[in-house]
Amino acid sequence: MAAPAAPVATVTLRSAEFRRNRETAWRMLDDLVTRVEKKGLSRLSAGELQELPLLYRTAASSLSVARSIALDRNLILYLEGLVLRAFFVVYGPRIGILEALSGFLKRGFPAAVRGAGWHILLATLAIAAGIGIGYLMVLPDEAWFSLLVPEGLAGGRGPTSTAEQLRRTEIFAPWPGFVDSFVVFANFLFRHNATIGIMTFGLGVLGGVPTLLLLGYQGLILGAFLALHYNRGLLIDFIGWVSIHGVTEIGALILCGAGGLVIAEKILFPGRYNRLDSLAMAGKAAAGLAGGAVLMLFVAGIIEGGLRQLIASTPWRLAIGIATGVLWTAYFLSIGRRGRHGPAT
Repeated sequence: MAAPAAPVATVTLRSAEFRRNRETAWRMLDDLVTRVEKKGLSRLSAGELQELPLLYRTAASSLSVARSIALDRNLILYLEGLVLRAFFVVYGPRIGILEALSGFLKRGFPAAVRGAGWHILLATLAIAAGIGIGYLMVLPDEAWFSLLVPEGLAGGRGPTSTAEQLRRTEIFAPWPGFVDSFVVFANFLFRHNATIGIMTFGLGVLGGVPTLLLLGYQGLILGAFLALHYNRGLLIDFIGWVSIHGVTEIGALILCGAGGLVIAEKILFPGRYNRLDSLAMAGKAAAGLAGGAVLMLFVAGIIEGGLRQLIASTPWRLAIGIATGVLWTAYFLSIGRRGRHGPAT
């Protein structure tokens, strides 16, 4: 009668070894699912939301293996329950568009920005380097302006422009009216800037260097304009004219670049996951950066196309630019922030 004990002992041993190698991931998934069941997805951080589908797939794979090699029945029942609960969390009913947008703006977007610190720093340095190089190239020799700035962006401005022409046709040009400002020009600006932003983001799949080069080139163009206006005594006026929308626009381009660098990092350095899983996890955070940046570019287009020329005072323009920067910084650093398991603040 003692003979059957050997197979039972073998199954128990195999189950214990199987559990030992995978239990950490199961417990992590169990903890995340339990928190969602009690208080909703909003209680998870951006990183935890990225981990959730991967942990679900790991548990589902474990269940499949456990069934195929006939492991301990209790272990199989535990995994069946865990995978079923996780399935409803990962693939449960979808929320509405407005609710999803609200959740993205309140939690997803600022959390994605906070989670991409060094990527944002690197993107900022790329643009700053471009600004410095463009400025130093054009300052002593304005022939470089025509080489650096495409004709479409120059808009007739260049080495032959006088200070009076720049004041009259650019910095303090009269407001062209509602239709030309909000409908035509703002739409053009948004489409142009969004195209640049999406390109900056998408080039991340090539390893990050093209993303940094495109950001640097945008900086070159701005630096060329700064030097052109400095040589005519209009530097402060030009900075005020640009800052009213440029703080939002440049910030958005930096975030698009940071999203591209997130993608590049996971392609080059996938870490403990395989490259596809690592890219899938990073892709959500990167897409959050790019998606939020496109919304910022829409706001910048409205300001640049429709509101900028309504404010003809350089001090007011500078004040609005500074205030805009402070508000964006406060939004990214404070909105949707929570403790490890606590509520958002």
